[in-house]
Amino acid sequence: MGRIRADFHDPEGDRHGLPTYWWRGAPEGFATRRQLRARGLCPGRQPIAAQILWAGVGGVRAAYLYRLELARPKRPASRAQLAAIRAALTARRTCKRCGQVRGYYIARSFGECLTCHDERSHP
Repeated sequence: MGRIRADFHDPEGDRHGLPTYWWRGAPEGFATRRQLRARGLCPGRQPIAAQILWAGVGGVRAAYLYRLELARPKRPASRAQLAAIRAALTARRTCKRCGQVRGYYIARSFGECLTCHDERSHP
């Protein structure tokens, strides 16, 4: 076990307050939020059970782990929620100047589609 890994190995949680493992060193039965989401699950209001620490860009990074046996099925979005998301994404593609819905998201720094921006930049 390397020095870096030894710094992050604390299965009892004495040094870090939570059971701590190194990158890819957590035992079976734990998952991150992203891993739970991939399985169609969510943490379900359970507390953080453990953490993974690793040396990353800008310092030590952390990923929190939850127990798989306490995870709950993810709730599906309602029709109203899906409609609201659809409307918001359409609004991000609609040019405020010409009103056309584009096939790309309009940059907030421009506030208008590329065609309108080019017309104003190169008259």
